[in-house]
Amino acid sequence: MTTQEIEILPQPESTYQLLLDAAGAWPDGIATQWIPDPAEHTRCLSWTYAELAGTVTRIANALTALGVRRPDAVTLSSVNTSMLYAATLAAQAVGIAAPVNPALSGERIAELIRRTGSRVLLTAGPELDPQLWKRMLGVARQAGMTAILALRLDDAHGDPPALAGTGDVPADNDPAARPPIVAYLDDVIAGQPSGHLAGADRPTATDLAAFVHTGGTTGAPKIAAHTHANQLACGRGIALSSGLAPGEGVLAGLPLFHVNALLVTGIAPMFSGSRVVWPGPAGYRDPALYARFWTIIEHYRIVAMSAVPTVYSRLAQVPVDADMSTLRLPIVGASPLPASVREDFARHTGRRLLEGYGLTEATCASTFTPPGEERPGSVGRVLPGQQMKAVRIGEDGSWADCAPGQAGVLVIGGPAVFAGYLTDPRLGGPRVSREGVVRDGWLDTGDLGRVDADGFAYLTGRAKDLIIRGGHNIDPRVI
Repeated sequence: MTTQEIEILPQPESTYQLLLDAAGAWPDGIATQWIPDPAEHTRCLSWTYAELAGTVTRIANALTALGVRRPDAVTLSSVNTSMLYAATLAAQAVGIAAPVNPALSGERIAELIRRTGSRVLLTAGPELDPQLWKRMLGVARQAGMTAILALRLDDAHGDPPALAGTGDVPADNDPAARPPIVAYLDDVIAGQPSGHLAGADRPTATDLAAFVHTGGTTGAPKIAAHTHANQLACGRGIALSSGLAPGEGVLAGLPLFHVNALLVTGIAPMFSGSRVVWPGPAGYRDPALYARFWTIIEHYRIVAMSAVPTVYSRLAQVPVDADMSTLRLPIVGASPLPASVREDFARHTGRRLLEGYGLTEATCASTFTPPGEERPGSVGRVLPGQQMKAVRIGEDGSWADCAPGQAGVLVIGGPAVFAGYLTDPRLGGPRVSREGVVRDGWLDTGDLGRVDADGFAYLTGRAKDLIIRGGHNIDPRVI
């Protein structure tokens, strides 16, 4: 199927409007299916596109009632749940979503909260992850959060455990003057309208949608800012390249704090009305998932999945004990794909892995390998709407375009190039800067590679290892 044959929604002004458009086009179509426990894979929570839009709107209105406004960030740190996904979209509808890896230390998370200026936190409640809840409660109170909202299990029943310090939503929209609210998200959204945003205008294309941290496990993380236009351009390019049809199943097992989970399996599927299946709170990190992996592929008729090489390395050892004939798009990215993993997976499943390449600074994905177009050493073709080229860097820092197929430093252009890194909030509100990383609209990826005449990209190394001698760029990996 070519991109000209694919019918997807036109690009709207915001991710929230995209959701509304999808709900209008496929109101009864299943948007997401959440499996609480992979050991009981047939039991799931299903949301139609209309139900997802209504839930997102209710959460957005609750955030507005808590004092969140357009330039305000909302911190989200939890294992995967339906309400975490909906809350991420809701935060983008009325403010800025700031997803955080819950595995980071309390010190790192507190630093991210300070730098984003966030005052509202959504995190796993005591039923979902008791240790994380206890740790995040302490971090949030130390950081001066005005509201701490707890998420429940997707299959939660009955009354939840009481939360110490639970308060009510302030009626005067001035939460800063009151003690922090500690409450379940389900309780906070009760009674909120689901059909319209109350007290908030819809976001525009140039509004900031997300603050996404990069790295941070061992050093101070950078925070990349995405606009709605960035996310929509990237998501639409993914939708065009993948060629999914309404109702076709996508498996989503990566954590929602990562852009791959949100863009490839969260936003892109809305353009085509696809159905996304989320296999448990821990996703691909849950050992129980692999015991029933191929059965889940068969039961939910999974057509596409996105994962990192380590997941496919493990799957190459899992006996294929079910019909996996629907799976035609096993997408791999986020780290270099070893040849052994590619070969082992193909030998074991009869499916070729489809490589992609991207950076958080280019929103998410910038290349994708269409089925049947695999090329040795390539990470795929440049996505529709984006540009990529290799440049030679002179000793004076100047750039010169390389010819097709000639190696250099890879740079990316187009509407998916991020708004910049978040600067210190003490400078006054959320300010971003592209200085030192974007030149004339082109993002310096820091990667060495080449782009052939057909638009396929190849990686060869990292630019920080590049030797510039006598005006020539020398890649030490080639040596």
